[in-house]
Amino acid sequence: MTKVIMIEDDKEIAELLKEYLYKFNIELINFETAETGLKALKDSAGGFDLLILDLTLPDADGLEVCKSVSQFYSLPIIISSARGDYSDIVTGLEIGADDYVAKPYNPRELVARIRSVTRRKTRNNYTFNSEDNNNSGFEVEENKMLIKKNGKAVDLTSAEYELFLLLYKNKGNVITRDYILENIKTMSYESIDRTVDVLIGRIRKKIGDDPRNPKYIKSIRGYGYKFYEDEN
Repeated sequence: MTKVIMIEDDKEIAELLKEYLYKFNIELINFETAETGLKALKDSAGGFDLLILDLTLPDADGLEVCKSVSQFYSLPIIISSARGDYSDIVTGLEIGADDYVAKPYNPRELVARIRSVTRRKTRNNYTFNSEDNNNSGFEVEENKMLIKKNGKAVDLTSAEYELFLLLYKNKGNVITRDYILENIKTMSYESIDRTVDVLIGRIRKKIGDDPRNPKYIKSIRGYGYKFYEDEN
């Protein structure tokens, strides 16, 4: 059973979701304040699979909570909020959230997003001895939803993984932002080009690609992005 921690001050929403998600083998445990939620997270010793986080909490700003959690825990985060400002979406992605669902939403949509995000759990401190099989040093193991760079796992969120894979499978071809938004499941909410740019920036950082002079993922002005093999 997938175990989800939720920080949401609306008791009615929390109770309805708890009952609904249980039908899909998802156990939801809710806390109404950031303080109690963070304490439970700390005491759980890694016992949760995912965090659903409301942005408007009585004792803290949800974005600050998101930033704190992403810094100290390898835990996927779905932001859930009635705050529909695109700046909140972009900021949430920039500081570590994996997905965003705007209230009001259909609980079935939340189930799909939970499954999508938890399908690939974060793999920290994994090392591999397999040899590189291409010039760029990247290896893709789709059955494990895993990307390796020079034999070491790259710690990507679900959205980052899907975007990297899309670019990697289309090496040498320009992929537009519209195509990206239409073909990445974890970005199925109404989005904007800036969201794609944020994810590209995060991926570049994690694969060691200089954003000022990228070697692998290059911006094609007015079109989108293109993945290059290392020609050295």
